[in-house]
Amino acid sequence: MKISNSDKAHVLIEALPYLQKYYNKVIVIKYGGNAMVNDELKQAVMSDLVLLSLVGVKVVLVHGGGPEITDMLGKIGKESRFVGGLRYTDAETAEIVQMVLAGKISKDLVGLLTSHKGKAMGLCGIDGNMITAKKINSKDDLGFVGEIDSIDVKPIFDTLNNGYIPVIATVACDSYGQVYNINADTAAARIAAAVGAENLILMTDIRGLLRDKNDEESLIPVVNVSEVPHLIKQGIISGGMIPKIECCVEAVRRGVHKTFIIDGRIPHSILIEMFSNEGIGTMFI
Repeated sequence: MKISNSDKAHVLIEALPYLQKYYNKVIVIKYGGNAMVNDELKQAVMSDLVLLSLVGVKVVLVHGGGPEITDMLGKIGKESRFVGGLRYTDAETAEIVQMVLAGKISKDLVGLLTSHKGKAMGLCGIDGNMITAKKINSKDDLGFVGEIDSIDVKPIFDTLNNGYIPVIATVACDSYGQVYNINADTAAARIAAAVGAENLILMTDIRGLLRDKNDEESLIPVVNVSEVPHLIKQGIISGGMIPKIECCVEAVRRGVHKTFIIDGRIPHSILIEMFSNEGIGTMFI
């Protein structure tokens, strides 16, 4: 479809209030799901992030990498095991997690952003002691799965203030140097709160929170965090959506203005959410 120059100008004018709203504000984006493995979607996400950075938005990218970790474990003959939705992480798996997340995926994303004429810097929680962690408090033994003790935002702001997009892999260590695997949604929520983010955006493989999980037209566009316990009791929030939405709730309660769950399967979903009145997913306030 060919767009006239007049239409292009109209789009830019309509975007102006949003550009002004987000100028010099921090936006944390948790990148995962199909948008991370489908090449066309991946390219769209990278171009969105570069555009946001160029118009003055301070973008922080937090990424997962579960499928690639599973693939690498399979290559060494190790079966992945999950307990309560979290990957059981023994010492060998912790090494693989660190290698895949902080090595391969982080550097691949930095390279993609650079190919789109952006500036990016790969970080992980271990760098500059940015994220300190401890063994997660769980009734089940999860091995070296960690929960966050503290976040030092200086490495993040140093990177942002030098014009780079921080690309953060969610591995961290304790004061003894033990490496922990941190859930990426949880880490994104805590990072967003620590940096005083305007928004936290979680990219998923569904449209958002659905009133009927089998009907994508039943999207709930706005949820007040006080409604979440009732929605869980009703069964509207269930299964794997519970921990994602709990991360959204925690971020809002820690001071993030708004959080969003959006459909990463839709090209340029980040821009549609940020720069239109209708948005594209579910907003938590």
